[in-house]
Amino acid sequence: MSLLRPMSRVISIAVMILGGGAVSAQDYPAKLIRVVTSPPGGGNDFAARLIVKGLTEKTGWQMIIDNRPNIIAAETVSRALPDGHTLLVAGGVFTTGHLIEKMPYDPLRDFAAIAMTHRQPNILVVHPSVPVKSVRELIALAKARPGELNYASSGLGATNHLGAELFNSMAGVRIVRINYKSVGAGVNGVLGGEVHLMFVNLASVSAYLQTGRLRPLAITSAEPSPLRPGLPTVAASGLPGFESFLLTGVFAPTGTPATVVGRLNQEIVRAINVPDVKEKFANIGIETVGSSPQDLTAAMKSEIARMGKVIKAAGIRAD
Repeated sequence: MSLLRPMSRVISIAVMILGGGAVSAQDYPAKLIRVVTSPPGGGNDFAARLIVKGLTEKTGWQMIIDNRPNIIAAETVSRALPDGHTLLVAGGVFTTGHLIEKMPYDPLRDFAAIAMTHRQPNILVVHPSVPVKSVRELIALAKARPGELNYASSGLGATNHLGAELFNSMAGVRIVRINYKSVGAGVNGVLGGEVHLMFVNLASVSAYLQTGRLRPLAITSAEPSPLRPGLPTVAASGLPGFESFLLTGVFAPTGTPATVVGRLNQEIVRAINVPDVKEKFANIGIETVGSSPQDLTAAMKSEIARMGKVIKAAGIRAD
């Protein structure tokens, strides 16, 4: 298998060149652009649709969304012709999933980074019955009752899973994972008192924070966020250096011409920085970024190295 993948990549590039499929930045796009991403309703799909809408309106490019299960979406793009007409919008498990289980692709080797579209921090929330009002108090309670507190996660390797294990590691506590099938199910678990806490995206809990059904302790970004004014960071309220976020970007198959990657980066960054688009992202708790390809690659390498340590220390592996 390890020999077939590099060979298939060589063949794809050769076919593109010999078949006259090489595309320059001036000629790009030469046909319909397919944007492959996760199933409808998730954050990746939301981002992909905003990007496609912005690009088609500003450039007149013809584009379609192709929704597929996460792993299949990434594998599909990794095997596509590297001409810039098949793109991937992905993040989270896409970046670190290969550290937990075998994947049919490598996020660095098999893709050309185009732009980081956004970073999404989580909110650390607790059920009102938990007798804490700060991160410091939560750490003290967890140390006094080792193994008695638990947290909800929405899947193996999800940001709410790895963020909680990073918290355990840095705080020197043992808060036990209770897994749910989705973020919504996990939130319901906290609302119903089945679990004590959760690291969760703002959009999923905003209404419950307003009504007091959940108590926010901190946000997981490195700096205070305008998405939740007045809420301290985990780092500033008891756990210096803590940061956890969902990193999402746009990718093409490796071997895509640098000129095409540059053109895509320019147009995507312009599209996501339109005030109306930034507002739509902010309304669901997402901070737009619009990075260079190099910055996206560097961020992915950093996240793989950082979370790799957490995954190894916590013994996180697929069954």
